[in-house]
Amino acid sequence: MFTKSFSLRKLVGVIKFCGLWRWDSSLCSLDKCFQLSVLSWVQCIYLWAVSPIYIFCLKKNKKGYIMMSLLNRFKTAFGLLLWIVCWTDLFYTLHEGKQPPIYYVTPLVLGMTMLLATFLIQFERLRGVQSSGVLFIFWLLCLLCATVPFRSKILQASSQGEVTDKLRFTTFYFYFSMVVCEFILCCFNEKPPLFSNVVTDPNPCPEATAGFLSKITFWWFTSMAVKGYKMPLEAKDLWSLNKRDSSKVMVPRLLNEWEKEEAKAKLRYSFPPKPKEFINCPEEVEVLLSSKKVAHQPSFLRALIKAFGPYFLIGSGYKLLQDIITFVNPQLLKMLISFIKAKDVPNWWGYTLACLMFFTALLQTLILHHHFQYCFVTGMNVRSAVIGAIYRKALVITNAAKRSSTVGEIVNLMSVDAQRFMDLTTFLNMLWSAPLQIMLALYFLWQILGPSVFAGVAVMILLIPFNAFIAMKTRAYQVFHSMQHKDARIKLMNEILNGIKVLKLYAWENSFKQKVLAIRQKELIVLRKTAYLGALSTMAWTSAPFLVALTTFAVYVTVDKKNILDAETAFVSISLFNILRFPLNMLPQVISSLVQASVSLKRVQNFLSHDELDPDSVNRNNTITVVNGKFTWGKDDAPVLHNINVMVPQGSLLAVVGHVGCGKSSLISALLGDMEKVEGEVSVRGSVAYVPQQAWIQNATLRDNILFGNPYNEQKYNSVLEACALTPDLQVLPGGDMTEIGEKGINLSGGQRQRVSLARALYNDADVYLLDDPLSAVDAHVSKHIFDNLIGPEGALKGKTRILVTHGISFLPQVDNIMVMVDGRVSEMGSYQDLLKQNGAFAEFLRNYALEDIIEEDEAGGTAFPPLTYRLMLVSLPCAPFYRQMSIMSADGENPRSRSVRRHGCSQRKHSESQDKKKPREMEKLIQAETAETGQVKGKVYLEYVKAVGPLLSVVICFLYGCQSAAAIGTNIWLSEWTNDAVTNSTTENVQMRVGVYAALGFAQGILIMIASFTLAMGNIGAAKKLHVNLLTNKFHTPQSFFDTTPIGRIINRFSKDIYVIDEALPSTVLMFLGTFFVSLSTILVIVSSTPIFAVVIVPLAVIYVFVQRFYVATSRQLKRLESVSRSPIYSHFSETITGCSVIRAYGRHSAFVLMSDMKVDENQKSYYPGIVSNRWLGVRIEFIGNCIVLFAGLFAVTGKDSLSPGLVGLSVSYALQVTMSLNWMVRMTSELENNIVAVERVKEYSETKTEAPWEVEDKKPPLEWPMQGNVEFNDYSVRYREGLDLVLKDITLKVKGGEKIGIVGRTGAGKSSMTLCLFRLLEAAGGEITIDNVKISEIGLHDLRSKLTIIPQEPVLFSGTLRMNLDPFEKYSDEEVWKALEHSHLHKFVSNQAAKLDLECSEGGENLSVGQRQLVCLARALLRKTRILILDEATAAIDLETDDLIQSTIRTQFEDCTVFTIAHRLNTIMDYTRVLVLDKGRIAEFDTPTNLISKRGIFYGMAKDAGLAQ
Repeated sequence: MFTKSFSLRKLVGVIKFCGLWRWDSSLCSLDKCFQLSVLSWVQCIYLWAVSPIYIFCLKKNKKGYIMMSLLNRFKTAFGLLLWIVCWTDLFYTLHEGKQPPIYYVTPLVLGMTMLLATFLIQFERLRGVQSSGVLFIFWLLCLLCATVPFRSKILQASSQGEVTDKLRFTTFYFYFSMVVCEFILCCFNEKPPLFSNVVTDPNPCPEATAGFLSKITFWWFTSMAVKGYKMPLEAKDLWSLNKRDSSKVMVPRLLNEWEKEEAKAKLRYSFPPKPKEFINCPEEVEVLLSSKKVAHQPSFLRALIKAFGPYFLIGSGYKLLQDIITFVNPQLLKMLISFIKAKDVPNWWGYTLACLMFFTALLQTLILHHHFQYCFVTGMNVRSAVIGAIYRKALVITNAAKRSSTVGEIVNLMSVDAQRFMDLTTFLNMLWSAPLQIMLALYFLWQILGPSVFAGVAVMILLIPFNAFIAMKTRAYQVFHSMQHKDARIKLMNEILNGIKVLKLYAWENSFKQKVLAIRQKELIVLRKTAYLGALSTMAWTSAPFLVALTTFAVYVTVDKKNILDAETAFVSISLFNILRFPLNMLPQVISSLVQASVSLKRVQNFLSHDELDPDSVNRNNTITVVNGKFTWGKDDAPVLHNINVMVPQGSLLAVVGHVGCGKSSLISALLGDMEKVEGEVSVRGSVAYVPQQAWIQNATLRDNILFGNPYNEQKYNSVLEACALTPDLQVLPGGDMTEIGEKGINLSGGQRQRVSLARALYNDADVYLLDDPLSAVDAHVSKHIFDNLIGPEGALKGKTRILVTHGISFLPQVDNIMVMVDGRVSEMGSYQDLLKQNGAFAEFLRNYALEDIIEEDEAGGTAFPPLTYRLMLVSLPCAPFYRQMSIMSADGENPRSRSVRRHGCSQRKHSESQDKKKPREMEKLIQAETAETGQVKGKVYLEYVKAVGPLLSVVICFLYGCQSAAAIGTNIWLSEWTNDAVTNSTTENVQMRVGVYAALGFAQGILIMIASFTLAMGNIGAAKKLHVNLLTNKFHTPQSFFDTTPIGRIINRFSKDIYVIDEALPSTVLMFLGTFFVSLSTILVIVSSTPIFAVVIVPLAVIYVFVQRFYVATSRQLKRLESVSRSPIYSHFSETITGCSVIRAYGRHSAFVLMSDMKVDENQKSYYPGIVSNRWLGVRIEFIGNCIVLFAGLFAVTGKDSLSPGLVGLSVSYALQVTMSLNWMVRMTSELENNIVAVERVKEYSETKTEAPWEVEDKKPPLEWPMQGNVEFNDYSVRYREGLDLVLKDITLKVKGGEKIGIVGRTGAGKSSMTLCLFRLLEAAGGEITIDNVKISEIGLHDLRSKLTIIPQEPVLFSGTLRMNLDPFEKYSDEEVWKALEHSHLHKFVSNQAAKLDLECSEGGENLSVGQRQLVCLARALLRKTRILILDEATAAIDLETDDLIQSTIRTQFEDCTVFTIAHRLNTIMDYTRVLVLDKGRIAEFDTPTNLISKRGIFYGMAKDAGLAQ
């Protein structure tokens, strides 16, 4: 009773307020009361609600004000006019009197709101707002609400034949036109405000000045899309990074939060308190104090959340909105189907529903993409900040901390872990959003289907473990097996490419090719297994919605006879199930990436928590002093230096000597503050210049390496070059001092690198110079020059305080003080004379060995060593071991750990110095920059891939995909027929048949998709196999010159990254592309078949689609290329910094390097940011096309409602609702396909490089026993390294009889090495020919030639594998022969002492053998092959005297009857040879017996004199 009276009272209230109006359904018009109240107040409520917050925000906005423009004047004028129009209505009502209250209230409220809007227009101008979102939405609402009365007033007037209320009719249309004008004006931007910061940026990002409409639709990006479409984008076309996203802002933000966390953790770092009453005695207090403290690690997660959480939350807000709006469309679909069923409802209602569906979808699109934008930008900022934090930390961590993680691991923190954070932010919101979507979907499904919904949910839940199992298995295969094999293959390829020259010289290519292919085979087996799993997973993913629908509908119709499956129930449920599918699939993925990110979080947290070097460990008060110093490399390690007491007077030169590993370099590190000071005081006054033992060279020009951030002063610079003996080197470098130096100084010799390092120190003009053995890597005469002109008492550094670690005995008399170190202690210290007088170990050594012959500069690469008698004497003396080691190791004065690195330098030296000569003078880059492909990928590349897959198989795959799409359409058409049974009331009798056929069609679809994806995977694996084999074969047949000019990294990239893309990324992209393509196609087919008129709109929509797609693909492809090109400098700069951080700290360049790293990161983000936006830009446009399809499907359904069944309408509209996603993905996949197919292009490019001559020429095979005598003849022979370069050897003519021993000598770059390379045809003749035993070597196959010659190369190259494999990879020889070779090469004892004997595992590059042992292994190879011709490229500094002797004596005995060519670096080894060939500038200068040459007093005599072998 009460409710009845209440509703009556309500009705009376409405009548009083509005007056009584009649609902006129024939006019299809909404109630007039509704028009005057709700439609007039919506926009007013909105504006008054948001104004307070908006005004508060504007007050905070300090951008300066905008001058009153024409646009602003018009806006204000229209606003005032609108207020006048509204109040005209109000005064007219007052004038009329006796009108219902609504006539007074609405104009009054509207007028007030218009005044507020006008006030906001002006206030925004004063606060510098160029475009207003608040007012844009307000005018849009005004416009939408005014369209209903606009229509009804016209309809009313036309039905009545006249206008009854003329004034209100006129004012309304006046109001409407004003609102339209305001809305249009609101879309335009105001001018920039005055007094705002002047934009000095040459290429600012237009986002900052874009209007509201431009921002929500990402229209501001269009200019770049157009530019990218017209021509390939380049780095200069990219916009500058927004200041808020730069490292300058982001890194400090994170570091501030991290420092707060660290401070908190330190506060917590306390021991657990104990109640006072328990403490009885002082001992107990002591025990308590020493009880282990509880360490709390600072939380990196909390720091991240505080730094980036607020911005990320805005994105989460958008996500919440989007989730709610997602569920509006299924409800609208339900209403549309009911509308089709009901025959008496006016058509305008149907059109309204279709338009509402469109607007809802549009709103959803805009909101979703803004959510993504916020998430991606957060991810990008997190990455910038994490990289910056890690870089800054890496510069200051202690050595102990540095040891706990390798350079590779730290680079991984930057590349992999920072990337993981970035990937996680994108989908982090799914953690709460997925459960919310699932709950909402289940709620709506319950309303439609009741309890039957649980049948479908049960299927979904059952599918989760199935999918999870497949995902786990796939992951296991990928991570453990696939990665393992991939790593093994890349490691082997890396070794092969590093030692390709040796492989060619020994003709071992086939053996190694088989090894690579064996690993590759294992890799392909794993890929095949992954493909089986992938096919199952695709089937589950595709069949899931169908299985869910089948079980739900089957249960629904069988549980209760009254349950009838009509179109409404079926299609609304299906659209809800489709919504459910995404969160259910995403949730497991998000959780797994969360687990990965938590591992990364821990790793980064641990790294950032490492101990840092104490900046105050070295005070800056006195000159160099150390008092009672005790130092260690790590807090937990034993001290390395004990009881060090040193005082170096200002301006003096102190030499530090001692045997290897006695702590000389550690002392220098202690002075730099790089070691942990256990006790004592260290003091160094003034600026420091440091020259490390291994020169640290940046990847920059030679000049930049020397200047090291200091301004360029030509006079000073030239004198530095002179002092460091670099002037002659500049003449042979291709670009002089502007030559780009490769990573780790790869294109400089060891000596050149060391001299550049010295030049850097000298140019820096510091107070204190710490020189750690800088003379070990340079030749004898150069080291003398450097000592005299730079370090010595008359050098450029006189008057500076210098500490010189050295092994050069000859310099010691000239230094002020000498300090002798033994086992980390100072053994004796004083001037040269004092130490001789003290008569200690040092004096004994000098007295015995300071003989003329020994003082001969025996530096690395020195020209002479003591004759054998002296060496024997040296060994027999009592204190010999210490000094013998000292003098011999002077060749390579380093601790054993670092020797392997130097070996690299030595091997590089000869190669590069000889190469320097042959380069033309003009500026030429040694290594050409890798070109990023530009423009569209050519169709030919796709054809190549199709060819590799197999043309027939490709057709079969497409056919299978077509069939599965047909089955899917069939399933849904059958469902639509089934729902139509409800209309004809024939539901009950056909249930069995309907369910049966529905199930059969669905299962057919699942099986077809499985077969299709499996066939596709098999085709892809076949293609991957073929492409890899072609690439590998070509690389083994490529001439050596290619490897000299192409960085190994670039070739490895083809074998790793590109082959990975072809193996794994490309197949999944093709799979997704085909899937989305067929879904989109079937959608169009279904809509056209149900409403044929839809075909009319297909063409314009398709044109727009293709247009947008072409713009996007062209731009996005190039942005991706630019992004990947700008990414590697970050990591290479980082690894370079880590290796040189002690140098950077010593020179005080810490902040400059931090800035450099930030610039490189920002440079990378500059191309990444437009990449993100391009995806949003595309998404909005493509989804707009999808939304149009929804709109037209709905509109055409309404127009043809009389001829259409509800089932068909449900089918066509539910398909349309799905299409947005697949259209969007199709463009993405097209783009991905283009990006990934580039890998095929790159692999193909390197599979077709020019090859060398064939390995075997069947009709020109030499006899098996060839060469019998070993006669070698050069006839007018000339050669050049590469096309376009000068000749290295010119018109060489000489004859060598079998069994002769020929020594080849000459200055650096005379062409010595080139001669040996010619014999092996690593260099092909430019003129003339070489014959061996009357066979022209240019006519036979390369393997036939190379297998008959033997070389002992200068740098011993070993491959990882067994020792036996390193000696005999083809297993041609018996174990007995191998042992015999080892015996002759003096390795028998070493190998037989090993447990594994011949199966001893050699590590990569033979690092687990000493340099000498490696050289002996090469000798054993030569002994095993025992050919008639032996070429010996004598080792330089890398090898000690003992090994050298062994090799020489073995060669004299074992190769007595062979022809031997020796490239000699030390003349004493060839003084007993048959003849000596002296080369000069590529020509024969002298060729005779050593005795004759000395008597002729020519070039050879001069060299012998320098070496002390001639008077």
